[in-house]
Amino acid sequence: MDLGLKDRVYVVTGATRGLGNATARELVADGAKVVVTGRDEKRAAEAAAELGPNAVGMAVDNADPEAPARLVAAAREHFGGFDGILVSVGGPPPGFVADNSDEQWQSAFESVFLGAVRLARAAAAELAEGGVIGFVLSGSVHEPIPGLTISNGLRPGLAGFAKSLADELGPRGIRVVGLLPARIDTDRVRELDALSADPEATRAANEARIPLRRYGTPQEFGRTAAFLLSPAASYLTGIMLPVDGGMRHGF
Repeated sequence: MDLGLKDRVYVVTGATRGLGNATARELVADGAKVVVTGRDEKRAAEAAAELGPNAVGMAVDNADPEAPARLVAAAREHFGGFDGILVSVGGPPPGFVADNSDEQWQSAFESVFLGAVRLARAAAAELAEGGVIGFVLSGSVHEPIPGLTISNGLRPGLAGFAKSLADELGPRGIRVVGLLPARIDTDRVRELDALSADPEATRAANEARIPLRRYGTPQEFGRTAAFLLSPAASYLTGIMLPVDGGMRHGF
């Protein structure tokens, strides 16, 4: 199936590792060009080098108010266009209500929520018909995840923003989509499992609750994200797609 990605230009934030990196890999493999970002300049450059000549790396913090304009400009400067963005950011610190400080809440709000809003607004101002804005969210949009209180507080609000944005941009032919990963086998998920007294038992218990009985791979997430960002998904907007092996049992 031709996804129509050849020579389309995307910005993928938080793409030095994890789900953002997996998505960038699938986009490039299908012929797209990408601007990949991360907070560390060296890692961003290395990630882009691994992807080849159709990628360029930038050291960007999603919380930086100047980041959106810089990224759109970089896409146009390096690749001559701008067709979409996937907003991905590392998860906020784990913890229960009593564990997380005001400073942690504020920092997470700036990067996870407000940074994503700024990036989406800038993209919306620059995209033409056929453009797309994607958000990497979480299964916590539908059901809180124990021990991830900050994420549980911010991700559903960002999903609501994405739904509103889809309504507003639809008449211009611009799509907005969200992806809701659950237990994808990334460094972040392994780090969360390692917080328990018995990480292997924790993983086994999580897998037992997944109908497919295993964690997903980053590649599986990346392929799903690449499809949603592609012209092949041209009639999909405003959706929040679980990428979870069936872990969400509700409709």
